[in-house]
Amino acid sequence: TQAGAEDRGEDGCGEAEGVRQRCTESRRVDKHRTAVDPVVERRIDNLREACSQRPAKVRLEHAQGDRRHHGRSQDRQGRGEAPREGMSAESVSAFRAAYLEQEVSPNYCPRCHLAFTFGGGTLALIGCVAMLHDVQGWEWWTIPLAFLYANLAEYLGHRFPMHHPFAGLKLIYKRHAGQHHRFFTHEAMAFDGPRDLRAVLFPPTLVIFFFGGFGVPAWWLLSWLVSDNVAWLFIATGVAYYLNYEVLHFAYHLPESHPLSRLSLVRRLRWLHRHHHDPRVMTKVNFNISYPVCDWLFGTLDRNAS
Repeated sequence: TQAGAEDRGEDGCGEAEGVRQRCTESRRVDKHRTAVDPVVERRIDNLREACSQRPAKVRLEHAQGDRRHHGRSQDRQGRGEAPREGMSAESVSAFRAAYLEQEVSPNYCPRCHLAFTFGGGTLALIGCVAMLHDVQGWEWWTIPLAFLYANLAEYLGHRFPMHHPFAGLKLIYKRHAGQHHRFFTHEAMAFDGPRDLRAVLFPPTLVIFFFGGFGVPAWWLLSWLVSDNVAWLFIATGVAYYLNYEVLHFAYHLPESHPLSRLSLVRRLRWLHRHHHDPRVMTKVNFNISYPVCDWLFGTLDRNAS
């Protein structure tokens, strides 16, 4: 009985007490027996000592498990991988401090970043519109079609390369899933200061690359295949969509008390984006950052989660 109890660990503790009680009761009943069998007594004492040491062993195992878990989390952070579980407020603060120190240049100018994004984007939009001449009725259909195309591009880009480390696109994955989703969690969505804009707005180099690498060829192709007006309307819609995207994403990470955050539409869309920042579902739902058209079409819209 004692050998089995020793193998069973915690359950053996209770059984050891039971054996001792039965032995003690046996002494009361059997007048001729004055002591418990020394072998049984020794095994019971050994088992009681093991049971008394077990809580310390459990605490040690838990502490070792916590260190291993922290180590794995630090390894994933170092490799730029996405968080797989929730982050405490202290972890978020520590990551933000490390990110601003290691990833953001001391010469970073938040106002310049804002001016490039919204000032430069607005000038580009005005320039595209100024190039339109005698637009035909059918050419205006370019706007809704370009909007749907941009929404699809936003959805696919966010759902796949931003949340999965594809070969050749791991830098995008690292910056979004490995950094942005650690900088902002569903429990810490608001930025603390102007330098945090570096983790919200697209970098100027990426904007120039995108519009230069994709926008210019698209303009030439549409101008050659259809008309100049269609080409300019397509680019203008793309620029307007980009500006709208940045305004909304910026608003999602403002404090909830900010007037822009209190707008009804922003508040509804902000909740969808906040739910997406939950590490448990960030690779599954709510990939449209602006308007959830493709989330609805592809069945990844989650607006009823608790």
